[in-house]
Amino acid sequence: MGKREVVLSISGLNTTLGKKQILHNINMECYAGEVFGFLGPNGAGKTTTIKTVVGLLLLDEGEIKICGYDILKDHEKAMANVGGIVENPEMYKYMTGRENLKQYARIRGLDFSEIDKAVEIVKLTNRINDKISKYSLGMRQRLGVAQALMHKPKLLILDEPTNGLDPQGIKELRDILKQLAHEDGVCVVVSSHLMSEMELMCDRVGIISEGSMIGTYTMEEIVSQSKGRFAEYIIETDDAEAAKAVLGGGDGLIAQGEMLYLNLNSATAKEDIAQTIKLLTQKNINIYSVHPKDSKKLEDVFIELTGKTEGGGQIA
Repeated sequence: MGKREVVLSISGLNTTLGKKQILHNINMECYAGEVFGFLGPNGAGKTTTIKTVVGLLLLDEGEIKICGYDILKDHEKAMANVGGIVENPEMYKYMTGRENLKQYARIRGLDFSEIDKAVEIVKLTNRINDKISKYSLGMRQRLGVAQALMHKPKLLILDEPTNGLDPQGIKELRDILKQLAHEDGVCVVVSSHLMSEMELMCDRVGIISEGSMIGTYTMEEIVSQSKGRFAEYIIETDDAEAAKAVLGGGDGLIAQGEMLYLNLNSATAKEDIAQTIKLLTQKNINIYSVHPKDSKKLEDVFIELTGKTEGGGQIA
């Protein structure tokens, strides 16, 4: 892969609100054509970082560049490349979706022809002439994305966009954001504390905790973080205790009801499991299924790295 186009670059970002330092030396880069998940427990500093990027909070210390333009020195050029929803998109409920987008187009000096293109991307064409008061939360969120896309930004920033959405609404939004990144080359940055959702949506994630960046990882790196020297297998049998006894007991074996859990050396796990099945079968122990335990998910790695649950509580 050649050098990737950096759309958002944050370096040495420090932010203090009152006497409290909220952000500590935040550094990260986000690229064209990717969905970048900005993850952290509630109160970790995600929204503060995003508000600083989009100009809603003043930059205390550090440098932020969007498409190479410094947000302080070339503010208008930098912001011309940004579309975003920070907190819920505000719309006039007594107006239709189209009327709302026309109002926005007038304010931004955009051609009305951009409306239909943006509406098609977010799949609202058949409801765009309905009043906002008839929209579900998911539809309002998609209309907000359409509004953010009308000036064709290279950077789309969404702060907790799936808050309050039902599973169908979340899936629709996820599909739209992945399409924007992978097919249209937009750099999509999504902040969230919902790990399971980010795992399905993101190409890379940056993890922040207590105002400090812990690191950025591809989804492949997240999976490999969880693949250590040991592989866990689960054997479903008619008598896990008897199976454990046949295998000689030991620390790497745990019997629970009909399940026998084996902790094997990763390098030889497949050969070991084959031998185990042969041995148990010879001793007339019925085996119903054998499968490796799922590798850790993003949430597991997140908890290991931050010591916090996705809801923001401290792990005891």
